[in-house]
Amino acid sequence: MKPITSTQPVTGDELIDTATALLADRFRLALMAAHDDGDTLRVVYLFLAGRPDRRRELTLTVPAEAPAIPSLARLSFQAGRFEREMLDLYGITPVDHPQPRRLVRHAHWPQGWHPMRNNAGPPGDFVAADHFPFLTVDGAGVYEIPVGPVHAGLIEPGHFRFSVVGESVLRLKARLWFVHRGVERLFQGRPALAAVELAERISGDTSAGHALAHSLAVEDALGVELPDPAHRLRALLVELERLYNHAADLGALANDVGFGLANAHAQRVRELALRINAQVTGHRLLRGAISPGGVVLQALPDPDRLQDLADDIAEIAELTLGNSVIYDRFAGTSILHRDDAVAMGTLGYVARASGIVTDARLDHPTTELPVTEVTATAGDVLARYTVRRDEFAASVALCRNLIDNHEGPLDIRASVPAATGPRSGIGIVEGWRGSIVHRVEIGADGVIGRAKIVDPSWFNWPALPVSMTDTIVPDFPLTNKSFNLSYAGNDL
Repeated sequence: MKPITSTQPVTGDELIDTATALLADRFRLALMAAHDDGDTLRVVYLFLAGRPDRRRELTLTVPAEAPAIPSLARLSFQAGRFEREMLDLYGITPVDHPQPRRLVRHAHWPQGWHPMRNNAGPPGDFVAADHFPFLTVDGAGVYEIPVGPVHAGLIEPGHFRFSVVGESVLRLKARLWFVHRGVERLFQGRPALAAVELAERISGDTSAGHALAHSLAVEDALGVELPDPAHRLRALLVELERLYNHAADLGALANDVGFGLANAHAQRVRELALRINAQVTGHRLLRGAISPGGVVLQALPDPDRLQDLADDIAEIAELTLGNSVIYDRFAGTSILHRDDAVAMGTLGYVARASGIVTDARLDHPTTELPVTEVTATAGDVLARYTVRRDEFAASVALCRNLIDNHEGPLDIRASVPAATGPRSGIGIVEGWRGSIVHRVEIGADGVIGRAKIVDPSWFNWPALPVSMTDTIVPDFPLTNKSFNLSYAGNDL
């Protein structure tokens, strides 16, 4: 049975007390989204809790003229970042925010232009950018190392500012949003049943995860219920996505400490996994298989081939960690302590490596799955490596279960009713990086009026600089790969 999202309108005076009570009841703030309703702006706060699945929405409406909301930044680090995003994109001022500086809009953006407002219009002239207000760390022997936003290779742009003494990092500041594409705005005006291709391209390595989260949100809004076999086939696709990404990262981590042989074998496993994806869906990145109301597979993967990949990954990991030099580089490097991971709201393998039990497959299930939970406690590069190693094996076991127990067609499509009025829906998926949340609002014409997307990278990026404290500069590439966060999924 689908969980019901409880919606509660609140006033500005009620917001802080209500949010405080929800956080005390072990809810997490999963999403904040502003909406331009013409004469008013509406802010939606989505709080989630798992086991059992609970979903609460608070809505706060403010005048469109000089809009302001009470800041929750002193209660929740995540809220403070969502508020800064809304300040940039909607011009909503978070009152009593401790650091209300720009987040999405770089300094060359025109002052006072808020692109998500209905009356935003063309941006006008962009201006010469001021220097970003990085905190300067002073002291004997302290100097700065700027890195990026342009990097070697094919990675996307991000700027990192290191304050160091010798090789030891005192402070790291990451500056993102160089690839802000206005994705949420692109969803507006699209038919609800014809926007999944955009969802698949939010973050290319998470095509299945974002397609599923979007489809679940649309189905939730329109009251669509799929049979259990459809949910299980969709779960299979998300697990296949987990496999090829984890294989690539296990190899890349070994490569970052000079063990290219392990990387070569891991990349071979990734390629074999991508070929399996193509046989199953017709696309190496699993695109085109999941859509609102349905799932279409061309074939089920061969479970023995998947097991062969699991055996290969286990051997690659054993060889990697059996090397004492590599083990020493991984162990104790860039520790993200559990308290910091909790405070920053981390998700996925980053959270699980720091001892946090979190998994949307169990917290917000669409079907009952025999998920093997994997956690570690050290919070270092080694823990983030072993969690992904163990998740690969657990994911293959889950895939085998889903394949062996499937009965019926591989093409399942449910009828999708037309919208009968303004509706909203939520989709939650445990992608390979962590929990993905989509929220959509659909008008009576069946067109999307607003889509809000939260990739797990949004929550995990701020934790990366925290883990780098007291780590040496040469370990930054290794640390960065152990997190492996999406620029595109964050920047939108």
